[in-house]
Amino acid sequence: MADNYLEKRYEEVFGSNRTKIKRVGHTVDELIMRNRSYRGYLKDYVVKEEELMRIVSVCSKIPSARNQQVLRFRLVTQTSGADKVLAHIKLGAALPELNLPFPGTEPEAFIIVMSTVEESKWVDVDLGIAIQSMLLKAVEMGLNGLVIGAFNKNKVTEELNLPYEPLMILAIGKGTEKIEITNIAPEDNHAYYRKDGVHIVPKIAAKDLIV
Repeated sequence: MADNYLEKRYEEVFGSNRTKIKRVGHTVDELIMRNRSYRGYLKDYVVKEEELMRIVSVCSKIPSARNQQVLRFRLVTQTSGADKVLAHIKLGAALPELNLPFPGTEPEAFIIVMSTVEESKWVDVDLGIAIQSMLLKAVEMGLNGLVIGAFNKNKVTEELNLPYEPLMILAIGKGTEKIEITNIAPEDNHAYYRKDGVHIVPKIAAKDLIV
């Protein structure tokens, strides 16, 4: 095939002055690969409430089991109670010896996810969709995040006067860590670890996910 054949054929069919279609933004695969769990954040980047609102706004567009739309969100920034959240969460359960986050890298912006009804498998379906969608939006915006399930529900509810029980918390900020994925077999250890300052996340290879 001659050089630039497709480009020449495009011009023959559509004309040389027609604007060519170009890919805009990031592919889903690119966003997913950048969507890693950060446990350390830059202090000199202060996340604004408007940024958290942009992240949460995707939840008005995503699918919902039975279209129930029962999830609600509390936005928490450095000036609106981040210290109250930070006091009652735990990060890096698989690396207790590191006492994460390191001093000076604590997250200072959070999205607290709640439900207006009792948690069920349908609520959890929405929870998973919402969390992934919000984190992908954060990555698109140049931010990073972390899903936090280890927190004191009673204390967080009380400290922030939440109207509903919190199900999960997202930390949002500019990540400081270097994170890499390594492929493993299904029977290998799934626990993440750190090597030479790099956070390593084992993931089962795609070929082994098919049964």
